[in-house]
Amino acid sequence: QVQLVESGGGLVQAGGSLRLSCAASGSIRSVNDMEWYRQAPGKDRELVARMNSGGASTYGDSVKDRFTISRDNAKNTVYLQMNSLKPDDTGVYYCKAFVMDRTWRVRDYWGQGTQVTVSS
Repeated sequence: QVQLVESGGGLVQAGGSLRLSCAASGSIRSVNDMEWYRQAPGKDRELVARMNSGGASTYGDSVKDRFTISRDNAKNTVYLQMNSLKPDDTGVYYCKAFVMDRTWRVRDYWGQGTQVTVSS
C-alpha cells in the first residue's frame, strides 16, 4: 500500500507565499510523475503543476511565473512553492503521484488534500 501525505496549507493574505509538501511512503519501487491539483468551491479540479522523475515540469496557465514545483526523489517528496498568491488561488490542493509498487504494478495515488485560503 502507498500513502501520500500533504502538508503546508493555511491562511495567507494576498501577495503572500506558502509552501506545500507531499510525501509518498509505503510499498514503493519508484515514483514517476508527481502532480499538484487544486479544486475551488463549485469548480472542477484543475492541474496546477507536474514534474516527472527527471525534473521536467509543466504549469497551469494561471500559476506560471508564480508557482514552482520541485521534488526530492530520495525522499519521494514533491513541493509546491506558491508566491504572489491571489484570492483566486483559494481551494483544496491535492497531490497525485504515479507509483510503481514492490509488485511492479503502476497506478496513481492521491493525497487527502490541504486547504489554501488567500484573503484579499
